[in-house]
Amino acid sequence: AMRQLPYFCRGEVVKGFGRGSKELGIPTANFSEQVVDSFPSDIPTGIYYGWACVGNGDVHKMVLSIGWNPFYKNTKKSVETHIIHTFKEDFYGEILSIVITGYIRPEKNFDSLDALISAIQEDIEEAKRQLDLPEHLKLKEDNFFHLPEGKIVNNR
Repeated sequence: AMRQLPYFCRGEVVKGFGRGSKELGIPTANFSEQVVDSFPSDIPTGIYYGWACVGNGDVHKMVLSIGWNPFYKNTKKSVETHIIHTFKEDFYGEILSIVITGYIRPEKNFDSLDALISAIQEDIEEAKRQLDLPEHLKLKEDNFFHLPEGKIVNNR
């Protein structure tokens, strides 16, 4: 997996393809292209886990997928974060801060939507277990998650 772990990243949440919530029942937050382009180019694609925080909110467990978007004929990498928490509303335009702490598995193709959904559910369970370990848990408290006041977008 990624040599650069833990990897710290923050950026604005933009509208994705709307696939996550609608088809899978698993909402994901997409970073802008600019943020995705700033990721090290040698990051292996696949499923990762870590911590995420929207604006100046609470820090939650998350699962992250780094992959090639077939929609763009495999020229554009996409980075999608599923925060393991139920939000009452969308947070497009907010600043999402994430720390990627570990790697779960490579990307793979699935024969059916059901197979994909159950794989994601397993990824989520694995992420929850890993993030309870002390070396990952300590990153939840990292100062990275405390945005300076000026940085908050759409402070509600």
